Amino acid sequence: MKIGDIDLGERPVMLAPMEDVTDASFRLICKEQGADMVYTEFVSADALIRNIAATTRKLNINSAERPVAIQIYGRDVDPMVEAARIVEAANPDILDINFGCPVKKVAGKGAGAGMLRDIPRMLEITRAVVDAVRIPVTVKTRLGWDHNSKVIVELAEQLQDCGIKALTVHGRTRSQMYTGEADWEMIARVKENPRLTIPVIGNGDITTPQAAVEAFARYGVDGVMVGRASIGAPWIFRDIKAALDDTAPQIPLSLAEKFGLLRRQISESIERIDEYRGILHIRRHLAVSPLLKGIPNFRDTRVAILRASTKDKLMDLLAHVQHDIIPSLDERALHNEINNQNQIDLI
Repeated sequence: MKIGDIDLGERPVMLAPMEDVTDASFRLICKEQGADMVYTEFVSADALIRNIAATTRKLNINSAERPVAIQIYGRDVDPMVEAARIVEAANPDILDINFGCPVKKVAGKGAGAGMLRDIPRMLEITRAVVDAVRIPVTVKTRLGWDHNSKVIVELAEQLQDCGIKALTVHGRTRSQMYTGEADWEMIARVKENPRLTIPVIGNGDITTPQAAVEAFARYGVDGVMVGRASIGAPWIFRDIKAALDDTAPQIPLSLAEKFGLLRRQISESIERIDEYRGILHIRRHLAVSPLLKGIPNFRDTRVAILRASTKDKLMDLLAHVQHDIIPSLDERALHNEINNQNQIDLI
């Protein structure tokens, strides 16, 4: 699969853009674990052109992450064009436009998935951004605003006509948010359209290696994008790549190696920000990590981990879980429980 001149190989697996999740440290870890392309947190066009420090920091990328996409969102043409040029100067491989974020503070103001209620403006923004930059422009969006307006098949053609080089489709409407199941049959209809020649990347409910394999085999997408299932479990990319390439199976990471990745995230988050805010940032990963799920009578320890306010305390608690709690359990039963819980919670 190619986006412009960027060759991602066959059946690429990508890290989805997620606010407060896909910072530089997490992107690099996911890349090391097998992600073929990574995306930054989404960047507000309005904040970027006002030179808000917290926003401009999101443009910092590491050469080891490449290929990397920077994603922007906004609701007006001129700010989006200006932001696109600023992003291009940061030298990402790809510029992605967010027409899919469903949260109220974005979609409710007409940006993100809110654009699904104003297709003409969406297309105007897309054409203007494509014309403003030289790097490949891609789009991420949803099936439509609600069940009665699933416009994605026709919209995909229209976006292609604007000049985008690839399209990512999340298989839910905006009204669904993240509830229910992603409609991969609708994603397949987009891919099957003979008039569509750009790559189609499927997104939604890729929570296991088996789901990724099925997305390619059954629905024919060119690539898949993993979002929430990677939070607290960046090794999912390693597991997916192993499932996709059965001629070169990889040994799964050990529990010690997985705990090592969480510790690295904690340390790098603190180094990037400071101890207090760095720990607050990493709690989202700890709260959903399958390493801390399915353990009997674990509530008090879990609460202590999520309330820890110093690096030393947090590291001590993780060491206690790894070296004292888990070894005292039946390893096979724990492994099965962790996998089952991961599939239930990370949808």
